[in-house]
Amino acid sequence: MGKTIVITGAGSGFGALAARALADAGHTVYAAMRDTRGRNADRVAEADAYAAVHGVDLRTVELDVLSQESADAAVAEVLAGAGTPDVVVHNAGHMVTGPTEAFTPGELAAVYDTNVLGTQRVNRAVLPHLRAQEHGLVLWVGSTSTRGGTPPYLAPYFAAKAAMDALAVSYAAELARFGIETTIVVPGAFTSGTNHFASGGHPSEGTVLPAYEERYGDLTAQVAERLAALAPADAPASLVADAIVEVVGTPHGKRPFRVHVDPADDGSEEVSRVADRVRAEFLTRIGLADLLAPHSPSAPRSGIWARIPSRP
Repeated sequence: MGKTIVITGAGSGFGALAARALADAGHTVYAAMRDTRGRNADRVAEADAYAAVHGVDLRTVELDVLSQESADAAVAEVLAGAGTPDVVVHNAGHMVTGPTEAFTPGELAAVYDTNVLGTQRVNRAVLPHLRAQEHGLVLWVGSTSTRGGTPPYLAPYFAAKAAMDALAVSYAAELARFGIETTIVVPGAFTSGTNHFASGGHPSEGTVLPAYEERYGDLTAQVAERLAALAPADAPASLVADAIVEVVGTPHGKRPFRVHVDPADDGSEEVSRVADRVRAEFLTRIGLADLLAPHSPSAPRSGIWARIPSRP
């Protein structure tokens, strides 16, 4: 049975790929993006064309995760058009590159605003409705940088993604007794098929850059090239969309808590396996094991089954 799904940051990259893949799977999908009548008007037209050509229910909705009013209005539009969503996908994000010292506190806060506070605004808009129906899935698109390899010059993004992951983990327990399930999909460094590096921001203050350039050269380009070299040639960004579709299609109560999609294998899965085991053991020790799954704490979890090409 098809579900109603809202996915943020769905104008391009993982979001656009997932929106189309979910619509292809028979769901009603609201591809949320900002500035739908301005700079993203072409992406709205592309989504509409895709829906028409493929005969799927792919819709777009204006949603700027930097605005609570925008999030509230977007959820209201979904409620009016399709009823209460079954799934919300936190995908919107922004990457910046450069020496950490070169970013002003305000620039770091802006990255945090999009990647972390944006999820909170959307949750505050949609969770009252999911709680009322006592059913739903909150799916977070994280990053292996939270616990895996962390090359330099990406610190503001990595810090924000780590904060988002921590928020997702806490939300999982707090929503379980409302029948709301949580899954964190953890992509690795896909350097093609998305525009993360191409559209990433840079520090506005150039005063300290010469010192870093003297010692590190063009490290930003080196990091992008070396991350690209790690990934197998047959590992497209659509693997992330495929994993999201499979999570959504898994029966309620049996979805995995975390799914890694990391062809380069940066070590995140190994560390997360320990962290998630410790979390489960601790909640069990303090008598809160029921918070590990919605309504049914003993429901079996499926394994991490995303079909990722082996590391060469």
